[in-house]
Amino acid sequence: MSSEFETILVLDFGGQYTQLIGRRIREAHVYTEILPFNTPIETLRNYKPKGIILGGGPASVYEAGAPLCDPELFRMGIPLLGICYGMQLMGKELGGRVEPASSREYGSRELQSVKPSCLLNGMSHGDRILEAPPGFEITARTETTIAAMENPAAKVFGVQFHPEVTHTENGDALLRRFVFDVCRCRGDWTIGSFIESTVERIRKQIANGRALCAISGGVDSTVAATLVSRAIGDRLVGVFVDTGLLRKNEYEKVLSMLQNNLHLNVRGVDASDRFLNMLSGVTDPEKKRKLIGNEFIRVFEEEAQRIGSVDVLVQGTLYPDVIESVSVKGPSQTIKSHHNVGGLPDRMKLKLVEPLRELFKDEVRRVGLELGLPEDMVWRQPFPGPGLAVRIMGEITREGIRMLQEADDILVSEIKKAGLYRQIWQSFGVLLPVKSVGVMGDVRTYEHTLAIRAVHSTDGMTADWVRLPYDLMAVISNRIVNEVKGINRVVYDITSKPPATIEWE
Repeated sequence: MSSEFETILVLDFGGQYTQLIGRRIREAHVYTEILPFNTPIETLRNYKPKGIILGGGPASVYEAGAPLCDPELFRMGIPLLGICYGMQLMGKELGGRVEPASSREYGSRELQSVKPSCLLNGMSHGDRILEAPPGFEITARTETTIAAMENPAAKVFGVQFHPEVTHTENGDALLRRFVFDVCRCRGDWTIGSFIESTVERIRKQIANGRALCAISGGVDSTVAATLVSRAIGDRLVGVFVDTGLLRKNEYEKVLSMLQNNLHLNVRGVDASDRFLNMLSGVTDPEKKRKLIGNEFIRVFEEEAQRIGSVDVLVQGTLYPDVIESVSVKGPSQTIKSHHNVGGLPDRMKLKLVEPLRELFKDEVRRVGLELGLPEDMVWRQPFPGPGLAVRIMGEITREGIRMLQEADDILVSEIKKAGLYRQIWQSFGVLLPVKSVGVMGDVRTYEHTLAIRAVHSTDGMTADWVRLPYDLMAVISNRIVNEVKGINRVVYDITSKPPATIEWE
């Protein structure tokens, strides 16, 4: 498929920094897509790329099952940049001398720069290149390996280090030189141009049909719905379901914002009783998630039947989801099931439209601001699909929901008052199935414990716990135990991810 924008492709060979390469280039206003290393050559040509970057990876080019691209890639006649494994593969395929080597053999050696302008400050693991391919000039080396090489006439370049890593000196400058000086990109990837081209593309996709969108109130689904609404107007019907597991007053606030502020055609469905009755007595977290996900699908299908003829299902899928679905890494164990409507397209025979599938989370937020969405909604912290069900340990009761809603409302309001809300990836309360003795006034209490969780993260894959100011923690604890009936103790979770997950269930 060809993009409306000048495109740089990044081939994924299993490196942990591959997404960062795409991010760095996007930040330079150049459109980028990350594709598997074995993407067919015709598919690559169809993108009409201005250049291709071969990313890093942990493998040796000689080991069995090593990720190898089609050799025809090196004869396409477009600019190429090999990084780490990509450079080693380039060296081997183009006739250089490459041999396996451990990073321990040369990773810490001093760099001997042949060209003062060479932008290097770090080495990588894997193979080492002893002789550059014919026509290549060595631009930097260590004592034991070629660290950078280039064939300017063929517009082919290789570097052994990772320029995309944020702490690498001048790494961004190297990527920008490749993108702008070598590939001659203009930098036409902007949020405004994305909105304009996406709205036009949606108009063509849906034509005169009608679209249905499940809206959670979070930034992804709301931005997706707003883009589609801009394209087809009231022929988009949004469905916002109250499962009874939302935060305090969230159903009313979100529905009002969607209908009155954004003027979206959205139906509110109060299904709280059916969800809470279904969850009665359930304590296993995986069972909670699956029951909620299945019931949500049933509610959504019922609303689709009431609406009538619908041709398209809109989803807020983001680019990291797309990348992970085609990753070269092996299968991973299921940590927890995610609540979504991913099973709906096959079951409901609807055409799928995912207007955000090209964007990272921060880009989605920028689109939301450009579309005029309220800042409170755009910067809203992630909220799990199953809602408070996975923040109440053990059985879900209406009394437990009340306590958690009240406590969570205090927590969020105080973090916002302290000016920390946007700096924190997620901050929330967890109601524990633990009671302890306390004293309120002169009266003995035996009530619930609330755990507070606050983490920093960039993508939710890893996270570190936030060092909240002690004075802020004191205010939060004092308010919760004094204002929320049923909670007499507050504790703070100081575990990072890994080993813990962000949510408790």
